[in-house]
Amino acid sequence: MLEELGLLIDGATNYAIYMLDPEGRVTIWNCGAQKIKGWNEAEIIGQDFSIFYSPSDVAAGKPRRDLERASLAGSIEEESWRIRKDGSEFLASVTITALRSGNGALRGFGKVIRDITDQKAAAAAVSRREHHLRSILATVPEAMIVMNGSGTISSFSSTAETMFGYREAEVLGRNVGMLMPESERAMHAGHLRTYLETGVRHVIGSIRVTTARRSDGEEFPIELAVGEVSIGGERIFTGFIRDLTSRREDDRKMRELQSRLVHVSRVSAMGTMASMLAHEINQPLTAIAAYLETTRDMIGDSKDGLLVEISEALQLAAAQTLRAGEIIRRLRSFVDGGDTGFRLERLDALVNEATSLGLLGVREAGISVTMTIDAGLGQVFVDRIQIQQVLVNLIRNAIQAMATAPTRHLTIATAPDRDGCARVSVGDTGAGIDAAVRERLFEAFATTKESGMGLGLSICRTIIEAHGGRIWAEAGPAGGTVFHFTVPFAGEDQ
Repeated sequence: MLEELGLLIDGATNYAIYMLDPEGRVTIWNCGAQKIKGWNEAEIIGQDFSIFYSPSDVAAGKPRRDLERASLAGSIEEESWRIRKDGSEFLASVTITALRSGNGALRGFGKVIRDITDQKAAAAAVSRREHHLRSILATVPEAMIVMNGSGTISSFSSTAETMFGYREAEVLGRNVGMLMPESERAMHAGHLRTYLETGVRHVIGSIRVTTARRSDGEEFPIELAVGEVSIGGERIFTGFIRDLTSRREDDRKMRELQSRLVHVSRVSAMGTMASMLAHEINQPLTAIAAYLETTRDMIGDSKDGLLVEISEALQLAAAQTLRAGEIIRRLRSFVDGGDTGFRLERLDALVNEATSLGLLGVREAGISVTMTIDAGLGQVFVDRIQIQQVLVNLIRNAIQAMATAPTRHLTIATAPDRDGCARVSVGDTGAGIDAAVRERLFEAFATTKESGMGLGLSICRTIIEAHGGRIWAEAGPAGGTVFHFTVPFAGEDQ
């Protein structure tokens, strides 16, 4: 029986099993102890067990204190660092049991040691990975919801808590339908049932835009992606949800801005035309008034009743002609110097906002874009909508100029210019513009487009000059054309 017990103890090679006498000297040493600690039986029998402790533990009296604790309590268990024969340390799971005879006399101690260094390292690695995963899930913009095959929620990320307004404890164990509007719940349940019965996917593995419901009842648009995994034969679904509210609001603002810019473009075009017409019509009106006045003077103070009536009619006609001229002069004055929406604006923000509209569709057109926007230029005193209209016009012109070009690269840049101005540049790699045509580009009705009216660049010049800047075009360094315009920086009085 004792031989079989010895074989059993020696067979437990993953455990160091040994005995100590009441003074702490080693009396029995198994093969597992030799494998874990490095000493063979001949080397260790009779040695004090403090040899297994670190010098600092020995100096602190820990070996004797451990035996005292085991003697009083009958047995102690702990995790502690131990020393091998080669001096290396390992983390050990330690059990010390006091061995007593039938009359209670202490006969010694039994010790069981297990090396748990790798186990603890693996557990720590798993813990670190879990912590890293949790930190990622806590910071990603998408909400994450985990549910079982019946739609019962088992995990609800912190982003989901913020998005939906529920705490995780409020939703765990409840059906995911609680996060959907009434109209979506039945549809979702039907899709899930169909998938479980037939395997036909409707939502899983794809991204779709739908509607969700917050805890306060507010419905909001979301982008939903659902993945599936099978664990132990059980289906687990994970939903990743992105709130599209801000995107929808940005789209709405973009459409509103586009509408305003189109409106300003039309108003500016009409204003330019009105100013031109006022200038052109004023001269013939002045001539008409002069001819009427001259004819009336030629009649003089005639006594003929008919001529007197004709003279009075001529005088009235001349007065109305002068009145018409005055109305036109006022219209021109209003167009040239009317009320404006001038405000202090950051040029980089203004340009970035305009380019987000002007660059719509460039990727589909195969155009690459380089933007060099100096964020430190400071503020300008401008009508934001009008300056953005100029920039959008120049960008769209550049895109059209490269429609058939083999190389399509658009550059947009801001930089300080002379005389306290900021310069904005838009360049293309199109066919370029002939120097003679370039000189009159900014004149009304001058155009290089077959279907163009020739008013866009004229309006741009009117806007920029009204801001105290200038606009011009020059040949690009690698072909194409670069348009520049300047606007003054805001002064201290502004």
